[in-house]
Amino acid sequence: MSALLLNSDPVVERWNGHKTATLVFALTLVLLLTAGIGGSLIPESTYAVHFDQTNLPPSPAHPFGTDWLGRDMGFRALKGLSISIRIGLFASIVSSLIALLMGIGAAVLGGWFDRFVLWLVDLMQGMPHLIFMIFIAILVGRGIPGVMIGVAATHWVGLCRIVRAETIHLRTSPYVIASRQMGRSKWFIATRHYIPYIVPQTLVATVLMFPHAILHESGLTFLGFGIPMELPAIGVILSESMRYLSSGYWWLAVFPGLLLLGLVLTIDRCGNSLSTLISPSTAQK
Repeated sequence: MSALLLNSDPVVERWNGHKTATLVFALTLVLLLTAGIGGSLIPESTYAVHFDQTNLPPSPAHPFGTDWLGRDMGFRALKGLSISIRIGLFASIVSSLIALLMGIGAAVLGGWFDRFVLWLVDLMQGMPHLIFMIFIAILVGRGIPGVMIGVAATHWVGLCRIVRAETIHLRTSPYVIASRQMGRSKWFIATRHYIPYIVPQTLVATVLMFPHAILHESGLTFLGFGIPMELPAIGVILSESMRYLSSGYWWLAVFPGLLLLGLVLTIDRCGNSLSTLISPSTAQK
């Protein structure tokens, strides 16, 4: 009976949930670091051309099979996954920094700058997302820099609105009002009161933005406006495999696609766990 009461204790349930979130976050972070760093260290010789091993189905020697040039699809997919992770990480961090600066700046400065930020947010939200990314990628130049800039320049809008709303809400907080009455400058209030409160939420949003950036990078590359075809990116692999699906070479698209899906779900799970750990509603429990 005492064991049943102990298990039903809300404090014990919250502690167990906190430990579970910590464990999930740590494991997913290790997996991401392993995929990102380990994939980047894979040499080109592991997925080199072998015309005597073309179009081999999955086997112990080649778990993901080989393509029409005899290249090992497992190593190519892992290499492409590391490229997607680096691009997604850069894009999500830059987008979050843009959202943080513009959101806080709009709420603190107000006036014409606030109106300009809102106008820019409405403009970005009213424009088709993919078309705008393609436009930026072409304008900057196709390749990894163009993809990075295109994805980073289109993913800050929603977070900017949240940061602005949170900052406006904080302006009426007692400690902010007291700091303002003491003669503190706007810069002091922003750096000492607004940013410490908003940064943890921005960190969670950055992690949750990460899989969206990866998917958009892969989609942009799949359409031919992203990473060059000579690099083994996931979008490149999926684009190339489309012409061979009708010939029965299903493994060329299925395994890289499942790997990409697994990465996106893993990062999403990592973001949810991080949200549980640093959320104000659970941090004090």
